[in-house]
Amino acid sequence: MTSRRPNRVDLHSHSRRSDGVLEPADLYARMKSYGMRVVALSDHDTLAGYRELRAAGLGERPSSEGPQLIPAVEINTLAGSVLRRHGMGRDGEELHILGFGMDPDDAAFESRLARQRDGRRIRLEATVECLRRHGASIDEQLPQILAAMGPTGHDALGRPHIARALIMAGHADSVDDAFERWIDHGRPCYVPREGLGPRDAIEAIRAAGGLPVLAHSPAAPDRPEVIAELRSWGLAGLEVHYHTFVPETVARMKAFALEQGLLATGGSDYHGDTMDYAAAQAETWVPGEVAEKLLEAIAAFQAEGR
Repeated sequence: MTSRRPNRVDLHSHSRRSDGVLEPADLYARMKSYGMRVVALSDHDTLAGYRELRAAGLGERPSSEGPQLIPAVEINTLAGSVLRRHGMGRDGEELHILGFGMDPDDAAFESRLARQRDGRRIRLEATVECLRRHGASIDEQLPQILAAMGPTGHDALGRPHIARALIMAGHADSVDDAFERWIDHGRPCYVPREGLGPRDAIEAIRAAGGLPVLAHSPAAPDRPEVIAELRSWGLAGLEVHYHTFVPETVARMKAFALEQGLLATGGSDYHGDTMDYAAAQAETWVPGEVAEKLLEAIAAFQAEGR
């Protein structure tokens, strides 16, 4: 969706600390250059990038130095059992849960994320072995990609890293092609994920002082029973304003979130594989009041003692 006004809120983005292509500082610099006011670095299973930026004195509030930075994370949860209870979904299906406002120094939360990251490494190794058996070795290319991530860049290894290696090795033409040809569900080297379920992720986020939000799920209005179950565990919001959602989808998601009493969030889900940050924002529109309401809700939740 192309916005007529410059976007100033991006609550969903990724750096090299998970499966993005930019260092956290580089991504934040692009956010500043574009004129963002409130952003979230929502890397998969890690708050390392957020901690780096805050240690550099960035993001405490909107200023000439850059946008306000909200602590955030994205957790890919195993949702097959939840969906099957309601007669939908399939084995291996995931629900992605965003968390906003967690204490970045919460030891229990960091321990949960560390276990998620361990599962990612096991999955990556199994996928690499499968590709080798199928004549699509990435043994030379993957180490190059991992080396470029830097000493702290292996926090959240994922399939996009494998996809990029497949492109370098000539086994795929693009990230989407790599998934479709090799590593998506039903493809030759799809390896099921192991890790947290939706309830575990939601409860862990809330215990760390954060608010859990269901990410990029345009089918949510068609799954009210699933959303009700997620809400019973503490789900606080839906990602309503997403860069690929057409206006009709946004309107439907917004109405459903309002009906369910859920916060609306939104963002570009920027990774950097196919376009630069400014181009991604040209396809994204998140109203300013979305960030305001999220920040107010985080403050209220934390004031209540979680």
